[in-house]
Parts: sequence; structure tokens; C-alpha cells
Amino acid sequence: MADNANLPPTWATTAGLGFLTLNSRVAIYRVWGDLVSILLVTGSYAALLLLFRCLRDYERAAPGSQPERGRGAVWLLTVAFAWKVAAAMPSAAASAVIWALAVGALRPWIGMRMDCNIP
Repeated sequence: MADNANLPPTWATTAGLGFLTLNSRVAIYRVWGDLVSILLVTGSYAALLLLFRCLRDYERAAPGSQPERGRGAVWLLTVAFAWKVAAAMPSAAASAVIWALAVGALRPWIGMRMDCNIP
């Protein structure tokens, strides 16, 4: 876990965050004048950046440390993002897929918590 503590981001990470930034800027440009939509895009962008930061901190934590706060933050941000995306889906089936993906992403974390007997 801690072997990668000082590594720079990979090209895939940089490209992904660049695409997310470009996509968010285009979305804001398209809804310019609608404050609610701009706040939605900005809030989603900030939540994703915070989620990626929490994941990075969690993955780079030293072995033996207890990154409980990071784990909780990742769980909360994943659920919040799934809630937003599922609400925007056109059908109940698409919303169910979003929630299944969120639960699937959180399942290892939930299992870790139960296996380690963490209160």
C-alpha cells in the first residue's frame, strides 16, 4: 500500500481528469445563464475530485494505519454520486444498474469492515 506513496499520477489518471475537466467546462458553457445547472455541474465535479482524492489518500496510507475517515468519505461520496446519477436516468432499469454498480464498488469495503471487526 505505501510503496506508491510518492509516485506521480499515471498518464491514464491525468487523461481521465483532463477529460472530466473538459467535459465539465463544456457542460457549463452549454447551460450558461442557468444558475441551478451550473451549480449542479460544479458540485458534481467537486464531488468527483474529492472522491478521487480520498481514494488516493486511502490507497497511499501506510500499512497498519486505520484510514477509517477516508473509507467513510469514499462510501459517502460514492452513494451521493450514485444518487445524483440514478435520479437523472430515464428509466428505472438504468437507475437500478447505477445502484448495482455503486453497491458493487462498495462491496469490498463493506466486506473489509465486517472481516476486520471494525466497529
